[in-house]
Formats: sequence, structure tokens, C-alpha cells
Amino acid sequence: MKLTPQTFPELFELQSIVDETRGLAKTEVLCTVPCRGHEFPVTAVTFERNPDPSLPTLALFGGVHGLERIGAQVVLAYMRTLARYLEWDPSSQALLDEVRLIFVPIVNPAGVFQETRSNGNGVDLMRNAPVDSPEPKSGLHIYRGHRISPRLPWYRGEAGQPMQPEAQAIADFVKRRLFPSSLALCMDVHSGFGAVDRIWFPYARERKLFPDVDRAFALKKLLDHTLPNHVYAFEPQSQIYTVHGDLWDHLYDQSREQGSQGLFFPLTLEMGSWNWLKKNPFSIFRPLALFHPLKQHRVRRVLRRHGSLFDFLLRATTAGSHWASLGEVESSLCLNRARALWKS
Repeated sequence: MKLTPQTFPELFELQSIVDETRGLAKTEVLCTVPCRGHEFPVTAVTFERNPDPSLPTLALFGGVHGLERIGAQVVLAYMRTLARYLEWDPSSQALLDEVRLIFVPIVNPAGVFQETRSNGNGVDLMRNAPVDSPEPKSGLHIYRGHRISPRLPWYRGEAGQPMQPEAQAIADFVKRRLFPSSLALCMDVHSGFGAVDRIWFPYARERKLFPDVDRAFALKKLLDHTLPNHVYAFEPQSQIYTVHGDLWDHLYDQSREQGSQGLFFPLTLEMGSWNWLKKNPFSIFRPLALFHPLKQHRVRRVLRRHGSLFDFLLRATTAGSHWASLGEVESSLCLNRARALWKS
């Protein structure tokens, strides 16, 4: 397939933003992947003025699953808006003295180009990490991750093999650029499940609440207080389903095992794509329809929808004392309320 703005609009949009932000942003190719005669880059773009590695960092990721093109487009839309603010707004420029912003909008370029969930090797990058779910097995629930065949979706890859190049490149980059931060808040943007936009936090592998659930509750409380009309269900991913091989579970555990002095806090935005089918339910028979809005006006609506959330996360990253640095009493209160809310 020929590479054009029509066949791969996300890659051309990313390159356009990079070209316009020379001098404002640093670009790094984390790896390249072959696909149909092309070599596609996995590109990270960093906006920073302060080189201190411990600076609080907000990182947005998209395009992990190629069918979910709208996730890459949402990240690119916010990236372009931020770049435009940095051209003329002194307050946005000054913000870069306090926070680092990182964008990796197309984690799985081969999948986005081919409109497949998996990468070019047939592997689901969000089932590929060396993490096994302890939850009861079910042969019917292959969506949790399986090793049957790359011809089936949700394939984890062969047991005992290294992670796929894209997943390994993201893991190496996160360890190098985010683990040293005093606070690293990540959001990975997805679509394809439910009729409600959801913000998920670890763990994806098990229903046990993760060690920083007190901070998760504090962040939820801050979101509810700041954006009282927001549309998001804020919850553990495991309340919906559990999976094997979740990359963010893997990286979160590694940050704790390495004894990092900072907080690495990964989130997932799962956009409720079932709403996009309401006016034309027969479009469910089109493979892309469950994961990406087909009408252009709906695409624009989704691109507008999440800007206030990303702005909130940016401010929450600079103001970690309001939720990420809890005293003993406040931590205990948040932990008790989290257990009551999320039933653990």
C-alpha cells in the first residue's frame, strides 16, 4: 500500500507537528518497524526547558492497537494544541520550567497503517509483557491474552521470548525518561469498550487493589472537584476484566522493584466507542466501526472531548502535593474510601 496522507494520516500529522515545533520540541525515534515495504518509526516528542531528570512528567501514548486509530488522533490533537500555545502564550512557556511533556502518539505504526489490532508480527502489544494474571483461567476468554496463534486477536507472543520491538522500546524509554521523575503521570489512550469513557488505573492483571490506590482515590477526588461535570468513570481496570501481559502493570511493578524515589503512575483512557454505533448499528459489521468513529463530525467531536482532561492531568502533574504526596492520616482516609468505593 502506498504511503500517503490518506493511507496514513496520523504519521503525516505527527511529522507536520514535528516540523512546526523545531526548537520547541525534541524528537527521538525509539525504534523502527518494517511493514509492507516501509520502515515506520515509533517516535517520542518531548517538550521541555528544564533538563532536570527529576522534573515531574506527563506522558501521553496512543495507537497501541492499530484498529483504535482515534486514540492516536486524540493524542495528536492535544499535541498540536499545546504546540500552538507554546508559540504565543507566556504561561504555557513558563510551565515547561516546572513540567516535562512527552508524546508517543503512534506506538504501533504497522498496526495503525494496516488497521489491525496487533503489530506487524500478529502480537497484541498490550498482552505482550511478562506478566501473568493470577485470576481463574477460562478457555473462552481469549481476550485476556493467549498463546494459541497470531491469527487470533489478543495473541501474547511465544512464551519465554523477548517483548516485541515496539513494547520493548516503550519500556526502555519509560525507564530512562520517566522513572527518574519525582512524579511521572502517564495516560495511554484506547477505544473499543463500552458506552462510557473510563479512566483505568492498575492493576489490569488482578482484582487486588494496587499499592498506590490511596493516590488513585486522591486523584479521582481532585478530578471530581475540579471538573464536576466530567464524563469519566474512574476505576480499576480489573473491575471490568483482567488480562495477561499488560505493559503498564509490568512497568509499574518494575518502578517499585527498582526502589524509585518518585511515583510512576500509569492510567488508561478507554473511550466508550459503542456510542458511535447508536445512529447506525449496521456499521458494526465494518471492522473499524467498533474502535473508530466513521463519520467525520463524530471524529471531530471526540477530538474536542478530552482536551479538558489532558489539561487537568498537566496541572495535576505540576501540583502532585495535592494528591501524590499524602500524609499518613490523609493516606489512611483515602485508602479506606478507595476500598469502600472499589470494594476490596
